[in-house]
Parts: sequence; structure tokens; C-alpha cells
Amino acid sequence: MGRIVVNFEPGKGPAARAPKRRRRWLRILAILAVVVVAFIAVLAVVGFFSWRHFQASPEYSLALLVDAAQRNDQQELAKLIDEEEIAKNMTAGVRQKAVERYGGSVNATTQQQIDQLLPALLPRVKQAIHDELANQIKTFAGGSEPKPFIVLLATVPSLVKITTEGDTAKASASMSDRKLDLTMRRADDRWKVVGVNDDTLLQRVVDTVMKDLPPIGGFDTNSPLFKIPGRSRKRNR
Repeated sequence: MGRIVVNFEPGKGPAARAPKRRRRWLRILAILAVVVVAFIAVLAVVGFFSWRHFQASPEYSLALLVDAAQRNDQQELAKLIDEEEIAKNMTAGVRQKAVERYGGSVNATTQQQIDQLLPALLPRVKQAIHDELANQIKTFAGGSEPKPFIVLLATVPSLVKITTEGDTAKASASMSDRKLDLTMRRADDRWKVVGVNDDTLLQRVVDTVMKDLPPIGGFDTNSPLFKIPGRSRKRNR
């Protein structure tokens, strides 16, 4: 006849094994929770430093520049555009284009007069550069409606080819009808535009400057500022 054995020893029955399993799972869950929290913390630290690095990049400053131009924020534009440096860099080009407007009749004396007038016109040149560059930047990202800054952060870097060497960066972008080249220089944690290579912008700046230069064809024919081919030869005959 079979016997029924009842184990009365503490800690060896099914009821005693259940708490051990629960404690084991609690330890596993606690370890998993620590791993997940540590992983999230590492991601947060990496994300923070990656974001800070991006904020110090030329791409981020260009996005800020487009955003400021779209909002017509003159204060922010002044922080991101060095009009003084751009004007200095464009002076030679403005002079050359201005002289070309007078054609072949311009002589060395007239060129000297233009050179003397240009420094006085520097404020007008800077204002013209500011207005024209802001207009170009405003349409840089495409579309007539201003875009949210988060959209600019995503789109501007893909529209520009940037090469960086030390504290100088070259940004090149193809616009609808031409190519826009910008030279940028590091300024603390931002980058400022210090040079512009855009023939259309240069021509418009020259248009502004020409309003304050002697009018083309408006000089007295006897003026020594211009060469008069043929006239002097006729008088000598």
C-alpha cells in the first residue's frame, strides 16, 4: 500500500520556491532598467555635444542667416554679415565695373577721380551690399513663404557645399539663375559672411554707386577728364 509523504521542512516546498523566482526576476528587471537608463544618459550626452558642435558650424550660421533675412531681423543680420569687410573686398570690383560703364573714353584722370570718390561712397556701398545680400539670402532656400527655423536647419546644409579650413569657410550654392559663393570667418561660436562672389550683386551695387558718380555722357566735350579721339588731331591740322 502506497504511502503519502508530507514534507514539513521549511523552505523546501513549492510555496517557498515561488518567492525566489520573483526575486530573481526583480533583480533581472532592475539590471535591465539600469542598462536602459545608462543608455539613455549616454545618448543624451552624445546628442548634447553633437548639437553644440553643430551650433558652432558654418551650416548652422547659414541657417540663422536665412532665418534672419526671412524675418527681416536687422539686428541678427548685423551679427552674421560683416558689411565693412565685404565692402572692402568688393571695392576693387566696384571700381572696375564703374570704369567699364564709362567705356573706352575714360582716361587715367577720370579713374583717379573715381578712386577719390569711392571712399566717400563706402556707406552707400555697405547699405547696397546689405540690401542686396539680404534679398539674395531671403530667396536662398527657395519658395516665397518663410520657412520655420527647424525646416531651415534640415534643408540649408543640403543646399550648400561648404569647405572649411581653420577659421575660414567657403560656401557655394547654386541658385535658380546663378551661383552664389560666400566666404565666412569664425567669430566666437558663430560664422560671419566676410566676402561675396556674385556678379549680379556686384552689378546692382555698382548701379547704386553710379548715382553718385559723374553721369555717363554728361561731361562737357572739352572736359580734360575724357579723351576725345580724333578731335585733337583735327585741331592740329
